[in-house]
Amino acid sequence: MTTTARKAVLSGIALFGTAAILAGCASAPESSGSASGGSSDFVPCMVSDAGGFDDKSFNQLGYEGLQEAAKAANTEAKTVESADDTVFDANLSNLAAQGCNLIVTVGFALADATKAAAAENSTINYATIDDASITADNVQPITFNTSEAAFLAGYAAASYSKTGTVGTFGGMQYPTVTIFMDGFADGVKYYNEKKSKSVKVVGWDVDSQTGTFTGGFEAGTTAKQSAQTLIDQDADVILPVGGPIYQSAAAAIRDSGKSVVLIGADSDTYETDSANKDLFLTSVLKGIKQATDDVVTQASEGKFSNKPYVGTLENDGVGLAPFHDYADKVDSSLSGEIDTIKKGIIDGSIEVKSPSALK
Repeated sequence: MTTTARKAVLSGIALFGTAAILAGCASAPESSGSASGGSSDFVPCMVSDAGGFDDKSFNQLGYEGLQEAAKAANTEAKTVESADDTVFDANLSNLAAQGCNLIVTVGFALADATKAAAAENSTINYATIDDASITADNVQPITFNTSEAAFLAGYAAASYSKTGTVGTFGGMQYPTVTIFMDGFADGVKYYNEKKSKSVKVVGWDVDSQTGTFTGGFEAGTTAKQSAQTLIDQDADVILPVGGPIYQSAAAAIRDSGKSVVLIGADSDTYETDSANKDLFLTSVLKGIKQATDDVVTQASEGKFSNKPYVGTLENDGVGLAPFHDYADKVDSSLSGEIDTIKKGIIDGSIEVKSPSALK
């Protein structure tokens, strides 16, 4: 676990969502096609970030969106997983050599490699999930203003908390991670203002942009210790931001024997992880699957555009998952209050800001 001050990132460029990058070295894996057996001349492709396409999070959502679009276009997708950041360049070159028309790269960490590949292959189009730093005719950014949805999650967490303390921690201190944490903390603050309460947030301070980070995105000892630290500070609702690190938080909760719940990130983790679904109060949703499907479909129809896609509450690009098993355990007025806040964020009467938001 590390606690660091926020540094200037990519010359002030701000991005949305969450990203992942794991330490280690590995050679580029072989590409694999989908099972669609398509006949279209259009070839959509994808490179994962570390964590792979079965991470129950953003890589998996991107993969599912790609496969749905490929099936609809009667074509075959080509995909390649990245063991770590050392193989990004090789994986992109691998796909470019296989005749891909569109290559989707999943995650903030792939930005530099994608920029270089797009410059070298001007006849190939690219789409970047969770990155908006590249300005090029053949690159379309897919980003998400997750602070809006995380604001709703923070409000819900504060309402549910019995200890008066909630927490959040992240993988790496990337804008795609801290935008969740900003929205979450601000949602708690809004709850306190409206209810005259004093629910405390541990693990992240919006004003100083400092907090708890594991230094990576793998599930393991460090992530579990980070969650345990928050539990030891009496947090009974925790938002882990960074793919599989939530799995370690779940393990810490079970080992603690305390009544602590989690808030998922990216996907509705209640639906994607049956082994831990009993721990999830709700999840902060990013529409990665639908956005990827839309972008790939448009490209397959010859309508590729470099205009950024930004998911918001207004266009359903981000959202809050149902309370599922906790629907009868939260305050009876909470769902109505969440709906009212959502409308306020959409119409601008409730302002949600994050230093990590796209400027």
